[in-house]
Amino acid sequence: MIGRAGRIKSGAAGRTARGQACPRPGAAAEPHILHLADEAATAALARRIAAVCRAGDVLALAGDFGAGKTTFARAFIRARCTTADEVPSPTFTLVQIYPAAVEGAAAVYHFDLFRLETADEAIDLGIEDAFAEGISLIEWPERLGSLLPPCRLDLAFRFGSTEAARTLTLSAPGGDFLARLKEAGIV
Repeated sequence: MIGRAGRIKSGAAGRTARGQACPRPGAAAEPHILHLADEAATAALARRIAAVCRAGDVLALAGDFGAGKTTFARAFIRARCTTADEVPSPTFTLVQIYPAAVEGAAAVYHFDLFRLETADEAIDLGIEDAFAEGISLIEWPERLGSLLPPCRLDLAFRFGSTEAARTLTLSAPGGDFLARLKEAGIV
């Protein structure tokens, strides 16, 4: 919920797009660790996760520069959206919005928050609209602080045992994300 001054109202980050209460942290399942052999494996996983996402979903993509966040985001966007062209990183624009390929489906909001100085700057980017009606891919999610909703999927990318390999830790502090991934055979 957004207040008149454009600020997220207390508790709004703890609700889903449909206004249902989100289970608070503590109800989270154990994290899942996946080993991705290369960029193709990262892209394949992104396409599978994109297939189970819905309006109001937030994916928090964490990791060092070059760890796979943007590779994942690009494959996710290509799987869900009408764009077949280049999917630029929003490093300088801070957010790129991609319309869904299927009419009536949620648009994808791709945020790169590395350049934010304060979490409040995300309000000006339309992050509250993304949380309410879109699917949010957020690189550098720690920059949001308390604005980051508890109902989300955390994806922590780390460099793997080879130059191309990555290790990915999936966790969900609240909500049903991991249950949906299990149902789809992803974890």
